[in-house]
Amino acid sequence: MGWKAAQKLIHHWKILRGDNVMVMRGKDKGETGVVKRVIRSQNRVIVEGKNLVKKHIKQGQGHEGGIFTVEAPLHVSNVQVLDPVTEKPCKIGIRYLEDGTKVRVSRGIGASESIIPRPEILKIRTTPRPTMVGPKDTPMDLVLEKTFDSKVGKGMPNL
Repeated sequence: MGWKAAQKLIHHWKILRGDNVMVMRGKDKGETGVVKRVIRSQNRVIVEGKNLVKKHIKQGQGHEGGIFTVEAPLHVSNVQVLDPVTEKPCKIGIRYLEDGTKVRVSRGIGASESIIPRPEILKIRTTPRPTMVGPKDTPMDLVLEKTFDSKVGKGMPNL
């Protein structure tokens, strides 16, 4: 599916992957689902099981062809996050707690002003962090080596 890049990108995203949202516009209006993917370059989200379209895929080497049903992206303005207390769609605001942590809160008419927790799926890393030193990693003694001394002027280039 060839979507164009968005004219004006959203810089501060409030909808995250794994959020429970309600579709506000389109053929699935009023239905709820979970955000499967966020496409920030196009200001779009893919909601699990919503906005289904038929896609014709040509047979190729290693995969079968045919007509498949896939989820098409929705514009981010056409979905709203559900309030965790009232289970109704709400706007999202940002608030800082006493300890300085930043949290999302529900806002708007009829909203409970409760904290919307970060989805658990965001805590799972898709690629694990490397634990062993590889052949292309810089050795630790070279990392800790002092190459410049401001008092003596050692390490300054000749200008």
